[in-house]
Amino acid sequence: MTTIHGGDIYRNHVNLDFSVNINPLGIPQSVKDAMHQAVDTCEQYPDIDNAQLRHAVSHMQNVSEEFLLFGNGASELFMAVVHALKPKKTVIPIPSFYGYEYAAGSRDGEIVYWETGRENGFRVTEEIYGALTEEVDLLFLANPNNPTGGLMDRGTVGKLLEHCGDRGICVVLDECFMEFCDGGSSVVLDVGRFHNLVLVKAFTKIFSVPGVRLGYLLCGDGELRGRIKRQLPEWNVSCFAQAAGRACALEREFVAATAGYVRRERRFLEEGLGAAGCRVMPSETNFILFYSEIPLYEGLLNRGILVRNCENFRGLGPGFYRIAVRNREENEILLGEIKRLRERG
Repeated sequence: MTTIHGGDIYRNHVNLDFSVNINPLGIPQSVKDAMHQAVDTCEQYPDIDNAQLRHAVSHMQNVSEEFLLFGNGASELFMAVVHALKPKKTVIPIPSFYGYEYAAGSRDGEIVYWETGRENGFRVTEEIYGALTEEVDLLFLANPNNPTGGLMDRGTVGKLLEHCGDRGICVVLDECFMEFCDGGSSVVLDVGRFHNLVLVKAFTKIFSVPGVRLGYLLCGDGELRGRIKRQLPEWNVSCFAQAAGRACALEREFVAATAGYVRRERRFLEEGLGAAGCRVMPSETNFILFYSEIPLYEGLLNRGILVRNCENFRGLGPGFYRIAVRNREENEILLGEIKRLRERG
């Protein structure tokens, strides 16, 4: 098992995919309708400035339109930031999303992996400040973190941004899973205050549209934003993605309903995993990291269930798995199969 991302349904026989962390409620009907209607616009180039999409997202997030840049998924934006900054030294807390390492490794420069550690519940603490010195150019940070599901509060993130700002460190903060969390931990309203902040968000997970590829970033520093924009291709957001994004931006009730649904089903899964003898890491989003002494990946895959084997995450190892929160029927099937495998030993 050498894959670095979930969702490899193309090389496996999969009936239930727990390896990708998308909304169990699926794509809102309004978004499907918008993409169907976008077929009629395919004879035209998409709007190179994303004007209508920019206006819709600005209203959704209550931020200035000028702060926004759009990309073919968050991954394109991570790469654009790295090529704009040309960092000589980048810090990445681990375990975390492989895409940060992939982007940082696209240019010459040192990557420092700061281990969060099991004893801290794989959470970023103030101890990371020791690694964030004047020699560092860039910090990649996920909130909530993937694959652990840990969430930092807004105050903690603010202190970290201040520390980095005083030392000239740009912080790429990935909030792609924030909408699944309860409470107000997003720093989206602080973008204008922290000019060293590049906040990245996406429609992929919360609206279940990974195949559409639509992400966006917010940055209050006009000069930095311009440098990032020059690293993005022209017409990088398709007609379909722009139409989907405009529809997504109006789905506030859908987002609110999702958070409550995910909270209930996450607790159900956590209790079930614990009862099955697994060690569950605390999560506040739509996926769960857990440890099993009994190998699970191949056994589940043989039953048509794909989970994320996390042994190749830096800072983890054999026995760690990540599962998405899905609907009750699917969650019950997964728990039943895990119980069966553990009973067989």
